[in-house]
Amino acid sequence: MKGSRVCVYIASSLDGFIAGPDDDLSWLTEAEPEAAASFGEDDSVDGALSYEEFMAGIGALLMGRRTYDALLGFGVPWPYGERPVLVATSRPLDADPVKTVRRVEGSIDELIELAQEAATGGDVYLDGGTLIRQAAEADLIDDLTITIAPIAIGAGSPLFAGLTNRYPLEIVSHHSFPGGMVQVRVRPRRVRARG
Repeated sequence: MKGSRVCVYIASSLDGFIAGPDDDLSWLTEAEPEAAASFGEDDSVDGALSYEEFMAGIGALLMGRRTYDALLGFGVPWPYGERPVLVATSRPLDADPVKTVRRVEGSIDELIELAQEAATGGDVYLDGGTLIRQAAEADLIDDLTITIAPIAIGAGSPLFAGLTNRYPLEIVSHHSFPGGMVQVRVRPRRVRARG
C-alpha cells in the first residue's frame, strides 16, 4: 500500500543554509524585511505555493529535535493545531502541553512510515536539515518547496551540504516574490521505484 507523500517546505539562504549558527533565523528578516513579510501569503505571487495551501494537505509532521526546540523557543502559539507532530530524537521530550507531539526513534525509513501512518491519508511535512538529508539519501521525498532569501550567511545548518550521494532534481516551478525571495519547487528524479 502506498503511503502519503513526503513534502518539504522550507526557507534557505542563498548559500544553502536553513539556519545560522546556534539555530539563528534572524537572517530571514535581515535579507529583506518586505520579502519576509510577504513570505507564505496566499496572494503574494500567482502560482506560488503559499504556506496555508501547503498546510491544507498535511496530515502529520516529522521534525528533528533541534527544529522542535527552536520552534518552542520562538514563544509563539502552537502553529500546527491538532495535527500529529512526530519529533525524531533519542532524548526524552520535556513535559509539553501540546498533546499532539510525540517522540519517535528509528531509521529514516521507519520514521517516514510512522509519520505516514499518523497522517491518515494526508501528506507528511518533513522539517529539519538532518532528516531532510537522510530522506533525500534514501529517496523518500516526493516534493520540495524551497524559498530562497537574497542573503548569504556563511555558516549554520545546511539544507543539502553533507549528502554522500548526488541528489538529482527537476524544477517544477519557480516564482519571484516582490521583496526579492524566490520560491523553487523541485521533485526528485527517482533513483529507485517507490510503492
